[in-house]
Amino acid sequence: MQPLRYLLLLLPLLAPLAHAEARQPTHSYTLDNGLQVIIREDHRAPVVVSQVWYKVGGVDEPPGQTGLSHALEHMMFKGSKHLEPGQASHLLSSLGASENAMTSRDYTAYYQMLSRDQLPVALEMEAERMHLLTLPEDEFVKEIEVIKEERRMRVDDNPNGLAYERFLAQAYTANPYGQPVIGWMHDIERMGIEDLRAWYQQHYVPGNAVLVIVGDVYPETVKPLVERYFGAVPAGDAPQVRKPLELPAPGERSMTLHLDLQLPTLLMGFNVPSLNTVSEAWEVHALRLLGAVLDGGYSARLPSHLERGDAVATSVGTSYDAFTRGDSLFIFSGIPNEARNIDLPQLEEAIWKEIDELKQNPPSADELSRVQAQVVAGLVYAQDSFMAQANRIGELEVVGLPWELVDEDTAALQAITPEQISEVARKYLTRERYTRSYNLPLAEEAQP
Repeated sequence: MQPLRYLLLLLPLLAPLAHAEARQPTHSYTLDNGLQVIIREDHRAPVVVSQVWYKVGGVDEPPGQTGLSHALEHMMFKGSKHLEPGQASHLLSSLGASENAMTSRDYTAYYQMLSRDQLPVALEMEAERMHLLTLPEDEFVKEIEVIKEERRMRVDDNPNGLAYERFLAQAYTANPYGQPVIGWMHDIERMGIEDLRAWYQQHYVPGNAVLVIVGDVYPETVKPLVERYFGAVPAGDAPQVRKPLELPAPGERSMTLHLDLQLPTLLMGFNVPSLNTVSEAWEVHALRLLGAVLDGGYSARLPSHLERGDAVATSVGTSYDAFTRGDSLFIFSGIPNEARNIDLPQLEEAIWKEIDELKQNPPSADELSRVQAQVVAGLVYAQDSFMAQANRIGELEVVGLPWELVDEDTAALQAITPEQISEVARKYLTRERYTRSYNLPLAEEAQP
């Protein structure tokens, strides 16, 4: 039996399973200093994930100061009042724990996975870093060079990364999502330690943070630990968090880039809302399933029709982030099949044909049921990971959505109808919301 058919047959079983798996005992409260705490019990393994999320990312940075949030993330590992640079990481490593951090457009997060009896170590370390970071200038001077090299590796010397950065700068016309999270190089080069110290004082306060703990823990034992380590952190003044909104119909935009690419690539984006900015929540869930209809596995429309059927693309797909602080993008990307002399305009035309087909004809009930089963299965299986559970809870909260949506997502997706898929395609996948980027390899130099 094919895997997708198997998932389809499982659909009636997956809904109650998702419901049961998602509703782990979860406890939420707020300390007197404003720190939000979410504890989710999951006793399947004697480990725990501890995460601190800050409601600050690339979107909060003013023009001329891009990259502050990412640079501060690097400096969080460079020493605090009672810990020398690198000492916290060395301690966690000696305990067999893993740690990391991430900066996005909407947030910065720090996390550890460790044995349940070592949770106090993570809490004490993060509480100290929240208000007792030292930010030594000599460490900054070294680390800013690391950040410059990271930008070169990810963007400046990476043609695909450069193409995507330029595409986002074109697609977002009225909000700072068009700024790179790592920062423009000219902003990184003129950044100083005082800039980071001011950013830290402004944003790293309890009222601008969320502590998420998921694993083999009980609230009656965790709450005293949280109060002991975080309760004494001064409240400070939490900054105002704004939703980055886009123009509803900014008009069609297009550009052509000549880069050091091996193959031509196409990027197509449509300005669409997120769950945070949409007036009717079902539209966002329909957009998520629209992406799955087009690009949800081997039997989805884009690979079936454009890669294997008409063979106009060697690869083609979609992406859409529904859980952002502000408005989002629905993106298509693809590489034309040059073996058949297909160029970028022909691939673009073929993708528009698939979009128009969905606008005019809703997917069948069977097709929609299949993709719903796939998406639900992914949500169910993600519950096996403590880190994935914590990530979903933390991300929802820091972008301004309630963590309880974790337990409601399956029902929301299963309520979408075929006609609603076509309705959001007609409403949002329009020329007035469209950005296109043709990314072409540099012309070969003429031979002598």
